[in-house]
Amino acid sequence: MPSRSAGRGQSPLPVVLDAGPAVHQRAGLARYTERLASALWQNCRRDVDLNLFYNSHSGHRLPAPIASIPARTVRLRQYPWRLGALACQLLRAPVVERRLPASGVFHATEHLLPWMTRPAVMTVHDLIFERFPQHHTLANRAFLRVAMPLFVRRADAIIAVSQHTRRDLLDLYATPSQKVHVVDEGIDEHFRQADAGEVRRARENHSIRRPYLLMVGTLEPRKNHALAFQALARLKAEGWPHSLVVVGGRGWLFEAVQRQVEALELTGDVIFAGAVPDADLPALYSGADCFLMPSLYEGFGIPVLEAMACGAPVVSSKASSLPYVAGDAALFIDPLTAQALAEAVRQVLTNPELAAAMRANGVRRASRFCWQRTAQETADVYRVAAARGS
Repeated sequence: MPSRSAGRGQSPLPVVLDAGPAVHQRAGLARYTERLASALWQNCRRDVDLNLFYNSHSGHRLPAPIASIPARTVRLRQYPWRLGALACQLLRAPVVERRLPASGVFHATEHLLPWMTRPAVMTVHDLIFERFPQHHTLANRAFLRVAMPLFVRRADAIIAVSQHTRRDLLDLYATPSQKVHVVDEGIDEHFRQADAGEVRRARENHSIRRPYLLMVGTLEPRKNHALAFQALARLKAEGWPHSLVVVGGRGWLFEAVQRQVEALELTGDVIFAGAVPDADLPALYSGADCFLMPSLYEGFGIPVLEAMACGAPVVSSKASSLPYVAGDAALFIDPLTAQALAEAVRQVLTNPELAAAMRANGVRRASRFCWQRTAQETADVYRVAAARGS
């Protein structure tokens, strides 16, 4: 399907996209950046002449799906790179720009925008550090408090991944409303219901021997693993045999998460699977009796879409963007109440008709989101930024 700007007699717009998150991370920012770059390259070539840019420190390279896209690099350690981007803004010095192709739009896919003389687009995923500052390290919070208002002000157009993030931008930074464009994230086609054999192999690969509940996301306090552990303790006290499988790498302040498991005497009931390969995720989602997303704040919430696409009943908090993403396909709970989470899970486990309806509704809901449309709408934002920055 061509983008809405195709066929208007316009030549492809040169765009440099910061692929750094896809190179250095494994969580939501990495997935967003890799999938967007791939979808732009595959579907929007008539509209976008795409080049990538990233910091190649530590010998990191582009992931295979986007490795064939032309790319430029710098080579700086993480902290000099981040502080250098801020210094460029403060000094209005286009140091990074000298490494880039001569023209076009720059797209900052994470919260890091060096000073550019060319038009710039920035994706804002969330403003968690403003809403829940206790869930960031002091150093990161201090950096973002100084840098984000500058980056937001400098960008010619901003992509917000949800209406909730857009509202935060307007409320916290008085960002002009016409500058902020909501573009939903997508879901990969390989997230679909796995067959029994695939589920069995995934369970064997990760030593899952009992029925299980599932969480997917970086292990950090705002993901609210602590509430899930408390709810699991309630369910175990009632005799439910389930384990809780936790997929995700260690993030900010992980130690408190680990201590909670030990304090609740759940060491044998919580399986920390780590960062699972994407190829294993659909089967893990499909085999879960229930997927839990009790987050305190999400900019978007891709794991909810993935779980629904794979037929897992979803219990989600009603915080931030999650009600929009899940629609009418999930059960929603107060993210501060372990009793509410345990009760919602209990409903799914004891009511096969409800679980079946949630599985069917989830698959339908997830089908509304795709990376091809994300890329097409992003290409339209590039045109807006180019016109505004010219």
